[in-house]
Amino acid sequence: MLVLLAVQAAAALVAPLLVRSLGRTAFVGLALVPAAAFVWILTQLPAVLAGRAVTEGFTWIPALGVDVAVRLDPLSALLSLLVTGVGALVVLYCARYFTPSSAALPRFAGVLLAFAAAMLALVWADDVIVLYVCWELTTIFSFLLVGQDAHKRASRAAAMQALTVTAAGGLTMLVGLVILAEAAGTYRLSAIVAAGPSLGGAAVTAGVVCVLVGALSKSALVPFHFWLPSAMAAPTPVSAFLHAAAMVKAGVYLVLRLAPGFASDPGWRPVIAIAAGVTMLLGGIVAARQTDLKLLLAHGTVSQLGFIILLAGAGTRDAALAAVALVLAHALFKSALFLTVGVIDRCAGTRDLRELSGLGRRAPVLAVVGTLAAASMAGMPPLYGFVTKEGAFEAFLHRAYGPWAEVVLALVVLGSVLTVAYSSRFVLGAFTNVFTTGAARTEWIRPGALFLAAPAVLGALSLVAGFVLGGFTPLLTAYADALPATYPTLLELKLWPGFTLAFGLSVLAIVLGMVVAAPRVADRLAAFRPLDAIRSEVTWRALVHALEKVALRVTVRTQRGSLPVVLCTILGVLLAGPGLVLVLSGALGGIRIDRFADSPGQVVMALLAVVSTAAAARARRRIAAVLLVGGLGYAVAVIFALAGAPDVALTQALVETMTLVVVVLVLRRLPADITEHHDRRRRLARLAVALPVGVLVALLGATALGARTQPAVSLAFPSQAYAFGEGQNVVNVTLVDIRAWDTIGELSVLLAAATGVASLVFLNRRTGLPPGGTRRRRRRATVDPAPGGGFGWLRGPTLERLARRFRPGPEPTERSLLLEVVTRLVFPTIMVLSIYFLFAGHNAPGGGFAGGLLAGLALVVRYVAGGRYELGEAAPVEAGTLLGAGLLLGGLSGVGGLVLGGEVLQTAVLEVTLPVLGTVKFVTSLVFDVGVYLIVVGLVLDILRSLGAELDRRTDPSAAAVGPERTEVHS
Repeated sequence: MLVLLAVQAAAALVAPLLVRSLGRTAFVGLALVPAAAFVWILTQLPAVLAGRAVTEGFTWIPALGVDVAVRLDPLSALLSLLVTGVGALVVLYCARYFTPSSAALPRFAGVLLAFAAAMLALVWADDVIVLYVCWELTTIFSFLLVGQDAHKRASRAAAMQALTVTAAGGLTMLVGLVILAEAAGTYRLSAIVAAGPSLGGAAVTAGVVCVLVGALSKSALVPFHFWLPSAMAAPTPVSAFLHAAAMVKAGVYLVLRLAPGFASDPGWRPVIAIAAGVTMLLGGIVAARQTDLKLLLAHGTVSQLGFIILLAGAGTRDAALAAVALVLAHALFKSALFLTVGVIDRCAGTRDLRELSGLGRRAPVLAVVGTLAAASMAGMPPLYGFVTKEGAFEAFLHRAYGPWAEVVLALVVLGSVLTVAYSSRFVLGAFTNVFTTGAARTEWIRPGALFLAAPAVLGALSLVAGFVLGGFTPLLTAYADALPATYPTLLELKLWPGFTLAFGLSVLAIVLGMVVAAPRVADRLAAFRPLDAIRSEVTWRALVHALEKVALRVTVRTQRGSLPVVLCTILGVLLAGPGLVLVLSGALGGIRIDRFADSPGQVVMALLAVVSTAAAARARRRIAAVLLVGGLGYAVAVIFALAGAPDVALTQALVETMTLVVVVLVLRRLPADITEHHDRRRRLARLAVALPVGVLVALLGATALGARTQPAVSLAFPSQAYAFGEGQNVVNVTLVDIRAWDTIGELSVLLAAATGVASLVFLNRRTGLPPGGTRRRRRRATVDPAPGGGFGWLRGPTLERLARRFRPGPEPTERSLLLEVVTRLVFPTIMVLSIYFLFAGHNAPGGGFAGGLLAGLALVVRYVAGGRYELGEAAPVEAGTLLGAGLLLGGLSGVGGLVLGGEVLQTAVLEVTLPVLGTVKFVTSLVFDVGVYLIVVGLVLDILRSLGAELDRRTDPSAAAVGPERTEVHS
C-alpha cells in the first residue's frame, strides 16, 4: 500500500515533465497509474471480504505514538475504488478536454495526480495525525485546482473561499480527533472507533461535534455549502473528480468511519439531522432554478451530499447500507453528468440551457449517456440510482432516526421530488428545445471517441450496476454489518423490490418531480426571489467584510506607530493572562529555592547586572544606554562561566559584542541624545508595567523549574556526548548531533534574517565588494604611498583615495594610524583563533558558531579601522555565497551518517593512519560545524555591508552627488 502511494506521488512529480514533452496526450499514459491502483485494490477484495483487513505502517513520531499506518477494510476499499477508478477515467478525459496550447497544463497534471494520491492516502489512513495531514493536503491541492485559471478573478475568489472554509473545518476536526484519541488512549483510528461505545462525557461529545464540523465543511453541508457551487469556476474534470467522486466524499467517509463508534453520542444525530435535512432541501430548490448546467449539477451535488450524510449519520445497519450504496451511485452518475457538461461546453461553446438547441439529435451518444446518468440521479428504474433510493426509503421506514423517523422520511421524499425535478431540467435543457427562447440551432463540433469514453463508461455503469448487484453488494454489506440492526427484517438491495410502500414513495416522488420540472412551474420557481435571501454566500461575504472592518479598526487603535504603546500592550496582556493564571492557580506555593547562589562572584555579577539595567533606564545618551545594556550581557556571561559553562559563556560574550557593534552601526544615523523626556507621571506608569513583568518572568522561571516531575532529558547528554557524538563538549555535540535538526532550522532562520536585512537596505542591488570585484576579477592596483610618505598599513584607505581620483569629493576624517597598525597585527591572530575554535569545539569550548562570531568580529575590526573599502579587501566574496555554501554544507553533512550506516545528521567517525601524524580521527559533524561557521560569517558580513558600508556610501556627499558606486575602479 505504501509503495502504491509512493508510485502515485512519483507520478505527480513526473506528470508535468511528460505533459510538457508529449502534450495533452500524456494524460493517456498517466491514467494508467490510478488504473493500476484500481486493479490492485480489486485483487485485495477477497481478503477484505473475508474480514482480514490489509494493513501496513511504520513508526513516525515514537514519543507521541504517531505512526504512518494505512488500512484497507470494506469502507476504505469502496472509497479507494471510486478514487482510483473515477480518477483514471477523469485523467483520460483530460487528454481531449484541454486545448493543446494550454500553458498551465503541466502544472495542472501534477496537481491532479497529487490530489489523487492524497485522497487515496486519506481513505487508507489509520492514524489520526496522518488522516489530518492528508485531509489538509486535499484542501491545498483543491485550492490549486479550483484556481487553475489564475488570471480570472472568479477562479481566484472561489479557490480562496474553498480553502478558507475547508481549512477552518479541518482545524476544528483536528481538535475533535485529538480529544477522541486522548479519551480512547490511542491515535489509531480503528481503535478509536472500536472504543467509541465505551466513551462518554462532555469532552467526548465536544470532540464528536468538532469532528462533524470538519466533515460538514468538507462535504459542503449547511452552513458551509456555498463554497461548492462557487468552486465550479474550476475546469470540468476537477468538478467531476473532486466535487462528485472524491474530495466532497471525504466528509461522508469520515461520518461513515466514525458512525459505528459514536452514532449513539448525544451530539451526533441532532447535528447531522438538522444540517443534512436543510442541505438536501435547500440544494434541491436552488438546483431546480438554475440555467447553467454546471451550476445545476453543483447545487444538486449539495442536495445529494445532504441526503448521503443523513443516511450515513443514522447509525443503523440498514441506513449504513443505503448510504454506501448511494455513495457508489452518486460517484457514477454525477461524474458522468459533469463530464457530459464538459463535452457540451467544449463542443457547443455554452452551458446555458436557454441557448442549447437540437443537441439530442446531433449528439445522440452524448444524449444517451447524459440521460442515463440523470435518470439514475432521479432514481428511475432499472438504474442503480433507483436501487439506492429504494434502499434509502426502506431504511427510514425501518425507523433509522427513532421517534423522528416520520419527519426525516418526509424530508427525504420531498428532497427526492426536487431531485427528479432538477434531473429532468438537466435532460430537457441540455438535449431538447423546451427551454430555448427562439434561439437558433446551436453550433456543434463533433467530439471524438476518446472525449466521450469516460462519460460513456460511467453512464453505462449506472445502468449495468443495477443488474449485477451480487458482484459488489457484499462489499457494501461488509461495512454495514458493523452497525446495529434496528429492524427484524434486514435491508437487501434489489433491482425490483416489489409493490412496497417504499416503491410507492418512489413513484410519488417521480410524478411530483415531473410536475415541478414542467417549464411553467420551473419558471415560476426561478422567479421566486425570496429564495435569494437564504443564500449563505451573501452571509459569508458580509461576515468576511465585517471581519475586515473590525480588524482594520483594531489595527488603527492598537498599532499607532508608538513602540512604548505596543510594548505596554503586549506586556499588559502577559500580566493579565499568564500572570493572573499563575496567581490564581496556586502554583506559587510550589516554588522552592534550595540555594541562593553557587559562589560570591555570582552575587557580584548579579548586582552589576541590576546596576547596569537601572543606569541604562536613566541614561540620556544613546551610546551610553547601549553600553550599559551590554554590561548586563557581559555580567550574564560571567555568571555562566562561574557556573561551570565556559562554552555558553564564550558564546554569550561574543554574541553580546556583536550585538553592540550592530546597534552602534545603526546609532550613527540617530541623534546622539535621547531627546524625548517624559514627565514623572509617564515614567511611573512605565515602571508600573516593567516591575510587575520582571517579577512575573522570574516567578514563571522559578515555577517552571519547580514543576518538573520527570528527569530532565539533558541529564543523559554528558554520557551520550562521546558515545553517541564522539565529542567531549556537550554543548557542541548537542548542537551538531543530538539536536542537529533544530540547528538546521535555526541556520535557515539566520539566513532568512540576513536576506531580510540586506533587502531592506539594498534597494537596487547588493554591493559592498572591493572596487573591481573579487581579486581574480580585477587587476590589482599598486598600493600608493601614504600621504606624506611611508607605506599604508591597510589597503582600504589607499583604495578609497584611488577611487576619489575618479569621483572628487571632500576627504574623509583622518583615520588613526595606531588603529591601522594594531588591526594589521591583530587580524591574522583573531582569524587563526577563530579557526582553532572551529576545529577544537567538538572537545573543548568553541565550535562553528563561536568561531564564526570571532571571525565576524575580526571583520568588524577591519571595517572600523579602514572603512568600507577595507571591509571589501578583507572579505572579497559575496555574503550570499557564504550563506548558501554554509547551509548546503550543513545539509550535506547529514549524508555522511547515512553513507557510514548511521542516521541522517548522526556523527560518523573516520579513522586513518598517516605516516607522520599517526592515527587521525575525523568526525562528520565537523562538516556541519564548518557550515555553521560560514553562515555566521556570511551573516556578519551582510550586516556590515548593509548597516555599515552601504550607510557609509549613502552619507558620503561625493557618492550621493555621483550616484551608486561602480563595481570596478581602474588603476
